[in-house]
Amino acid sequence: MDKNTALDFLSRLCDGLSVMFGPNCETVVHDMNDPNKSIVYIANGQVTNRSIGDKFKILGGKDIDKFFSGTDIINCKALSPDKRTLKSSTFHMKGHGYHYALGINFDYTNFEFAHNILKDLISVGKDISEVIQASPNTEDLLDGYIDDALKFVGKPISMLKKEDRVQIVKCLEEKGAFVLQRSIPIISERLNISRYTLYNYLKEIRN
Repeated sequence: MDKNTALDFLSRLCDGLSVMFGPNCETVVHDMNDPNKSIVYIANGQVTNRSIGDKFKILGGKDIDKFFSGTDIINCKALSPDKRTLKSSTFHMKGHGYHYALGINFDYTNFEFAHNILKDLISVGKDISEVIQASPNTEDLLDGYIDDALKFVGKPISMLKKEDRVQIVKCLEEKGAFVLQRSIPIISERLNISRYTLYNYLKEIRN
């Protein structure tokens, strides 16, 4: 393939890739034998603000020897002059009297931002089955609430008077104990009162 045919092919490839991947994808052909004005063709140059005739520049890189030796650089992270993040690849084509390099620079800054938002949206904690298994059952939970209430009134169950029991029921109500399943029979049994009496205490403190 002669020099003109090679440049024509690479230029058509630039146009095709830029259309296929849209305005965030810059494609550029460098003449590696003329680094001071290396760009001989470019599509979507707004990605890096470059145009035909601009000199060769590595986006965010330092190891320039690999580019001029003809080593392909594939899917590397790079930075545009205005510090936008790019996926960058460079492919070399050498022939008699020419050395071209096809550069592909895809600006994924907006995609990176969207990725971070989606990552937060789909972030979850433990599996619900693990949480349920690890949680205390209703009876254990109510026992803890009742023990705390007994400490608050400062008396054992055997010495409780009505006003003490009403105070305990009030403490349990404040902790949300009565929204738990089977709370009424468990609490009435622990306090040595009937369910009817417990309902009356609840009615008293809620009025």
